[in-house]
Amino acid sequence: MSKTTTTRRVSTTQTRRRGRVATAAATAALALSSVLTGCGMFDSDAVVVNVGYQSKTINTVNAGTLMRDREAFENALDQAGEQTGKNYRVVWQDFSSGAPLTAAMIASHVDIGSMGDYPLLTNGSKTKKYDDAKTDFIATTGYNLRGSLNQVVVPNGSTATDLDDLVGTSVSTSLGSAGDGMLSTGLAQAGIAKDDVNISNQDPSIGAAAIEGNQVDAFAQFVPWPQLIVFRNQGRLLYDGGDNGVPTFHGVVAREQFSAEHPEVMTAFMQALRETTEYITAEPMQAALRVSEITGIEPEVVYLYNGPNGLVSFDPTIKAQFGPALEQVKKYLVGRGAVAEDFDVAGFTDTEYLRELYGADFAAKTADVGNPSTLTGIDDVCGLPVGDPATASEVWFAGQQTTDVAATPSCALRRMADTGTAVRAGYVPDAVTATKLFAAHATWLADPNAPASQRFLPFATQAGAAEYLESHPGMTEVSYETALQESRSTT
Repeated sequence: MSKTTTTRRVSTTQTRRRGRVATAAATAALALSSVLTGCGMFDSDAVVVNVGYQSKTINTVNAGTLMRDREAFENALDQAGEQTGKNYRVVWQDFSSGAPLTAAMIASHVDIGSMGDYPLLTNGSKTKKYDDAKTDFIATTGYNLRGSLNQVVVPNGSTATDLDDLVGTSVSTSLGSAGDGMLSTGLAQAGIAKDDVNISNQDPSIGAAAIEGNQVDAFAQFVPWPQLIVFRNQGRLLYDGGDNGVPTFHGVVAREQFSAEHPEVMTAFMQALRETTEYITAEPMQAALRVSEITGIEPEVVYLYNGPNGLVSFDPTIKAQFGPALEQVKKYLVGRGAVAEDFDVAGFTDTEYLRELYGADFAAKTADVGNPSTLTGIDDVCGLPVGDPATASEVWFAGQQTTDVAATPSCALRRMADTGTAVRAGYVPDAVTATKLFAAHATWLADPNAPASQRFLPFATQAGAAEYLESHPGMTEVSYETALQESRSTT
């Protein structure tokens, strides 16, 4: 969006008339926003805070969907108002992806926003041209150090088994998004020119429908869209972005001008972010059910991301690993013309608010890269402790709002096979990467010589299983149904 100014002479009467019309329109818009957000009557003296978020992007729910639902930000602002004597009003704006959110920030229509790493850098580069729109990267919402939040899926009937099979095919992605960046990186690492793939630039929801209707050959997107397609049995996972070896995350950006004028608002936002994050970690099932109610995304999918050992580590601190990752992202975006060559990634990052939020714990909190939500307990089927993230598994049975833990994927299979109760979802970690998967959609290998509790190994992709099989020739690939049956009969 350009920011040009055209100057022309107008009469005083015209100016006043236009001023009144503009004022009336602005007042009407603000009043309507107040009604829509349930904030009561319009208060002309209130400090209006415009927050942009992506309701269906699960790893930003602590800065968007759940924060809004729990009114954590509004409550923190009420406390701030007791100190400042000011009134505050939050206007929430829902976006489908980071690009339109950035456009709104350039226009100064959004003060605080959350988006993925690729759009985040684009945001910083594009807004730096304007004093009233320039932004800072101030916090993380959720991350995955492997990069497994971005993935590629193909229709169930596809014969493709790796990225090489996408040459000459059509792939749906959102240009400039984290999913697009993951795809480009993966293709480059496989020695494939991006021009060898036919890209369809589509919003995630449009691309998901295109995959279901076999209108495209593959779908490369960010959380939660790939696993949503997998869970709905509309496609299977072809490529896990974690194989790129580049950490991925979503974060919060804020306009510098707004932050400088209203530091108490930023303090309140960070308090709300921390509170909502801690709620997700403490109550992952309740959080998943609530996000599902709000967004329509199946709770089983939400829980895959925000449950214990989930695909997302919810943590506001900005990890040291993000710096090198963002430099890689920058190289790609510079090549695309989306980010300026001289953009200073380190200068874009501002930890001031995080330091204030965590105080003496800031350094230790930032250095900790363990998932704050872990799976523990005792597996009463296999008689083993549950705790190792590389093997810990869960089963969500129908009619329950809790899960049963299992020490290993094989123990989870046995639990499902022997119980005889319908299963909403089984969750198991990839045998090599520990990436959390849906048991019913994993590729399974069987080792007839292994102990019963370790007999079956799940993999995120067919390519991953095939690579493992090359170095373990005594194993065989089996279907999920066969693994279940053999768990019942042999363990």
